[in-house]
Amino acid sequence: MLRFEHRVLNSEIEIQGRGEVAVIKFQFPESDFQHSTLCAGASTLEPQRWSLNFCIFLIALLAALFIPASGQEILQTRKIWDQAPHNAFTDLVRYRGSFYCTFRESAAHVPKGRAENGKIRILKSKDGKSWKSAALLESEQYDFRDPKVSVTADHKLLVLMGGSDYTTGKLGGCLTHVSFSNDGKEFTNPKPVSIEVGIRTDFDWIWRLDWHNGTGYGVVYQCNQPDGQITVRMLSTRDGINYQQVCNLGLTGIPNEATTRFEDDRMYMVIRREGPGANGLLGSSDPPYTNWTWTDLGMKIGGPEFAFSGKGRIAMGTRLYRSSAEGGVKTGVVFMDTNGKIERILDLPSGGDTSYPGMVLHKGKLYVSYYSSHEGKTSIYLSTIQL
Repeated sequence: MLRFEHRVLNSEIEIQGRGEVAVIKFQFPESDFQHSTLCAGASTLEPQRWSLNFCIFLIALLAALFIPASGQEILQTRKIWDQAPHNAFTDLVRYRGSFYCTFRESAAHVPKGRAENGKIRILKSKDGKSWKSAALLESEQYDFRDPKVSVTADHKLLVLMGGSDYTTGKLGGCLTHVSFSNDGKEFTNPKPVSIEVGIRTDFDWIWRLDWHNGTGYGVVYQCNQPDGQITVRMLSTRDGINYQQVCNLGLTGIPNEATTRFEDDRMYMVIRREGPGANGLLGSSDPPYTNWTWTDLGMKIGGPEFAFSGKGRIAMGTRLYRSSAEGGVKTGVVFMDTNGKIERILDLPSGGDTSYPGMVLHKGKLYVSYYSSHEGKTSIYLSTIQL
């Protein structure tokens, strides 16, 4: 039985259909207004109400047919880890039938010296509910953070991580590291990557990799330049260790954290910018990925990740920058098309120090890992969203 709920408010009818609400203005005699429930196919309507109810039924039917269904619904959110004083900066992947969630553990957001260097924790779960530790990656010299996981062309699990040198208590350099696993159980000791001579600096951070046709692609951002700007370059790799330049993206506005994904052979990118008045960007490029078209998203983003939720449809996880009057900073999922038209923003249970989501699409559901301090200490959470 098709069922619609409606309420008559003055000269308006509010109709609930497919999870959306439509308010349709319709004139009726004052005596006809009443609260009622209409079941399509029912034959028990009072004769004196038949005209009103039949009109409501037709309007409700049209509303249910033409109001777009959002479909995105948070099914469950659970805390999956909180054992370190500060747990943050996540990523998520499926590998050999299991979920792998990785993040940084440390004493604080930024270390005061080597004793507080961050370590990379990797968790494993078959079902996304029960998690156990699979590995802990660390270095005496480098503070590891922002780990990103991907599956290479030869089916290895690759963990990319930024390495920051805080030996003196101040940032003295950045060197991206990488670790591999053939089975998700044993991981190699992190080793520095090699960026081609001529473009490498002492402050290089490759933030995330995506693999397509045997090649890994990622954006390196190079900071600590005399003019205060940041250079962002598209790099490619065949082995996850050695990187060559594809192009200089030539962006301004202090660009940095970037994620790339493929729809067929077209590469899309979301990139954060931190300059005054600079919003996040959505870019697209066709092979050989040297010429880019950019769309201003009209909002600031932080720690961006995204996945294709359908043909031409993007689900982007990000920090949502809001004032305290608007509820404060959140982690959320922004649903938009590949032209950057935002259709819906779904807040995740979060607040305070929060963001850096990872995403996996699996069996019609979107799994989103992230960190948040809304329950006190910064902890790792996993939300499941029905698409």
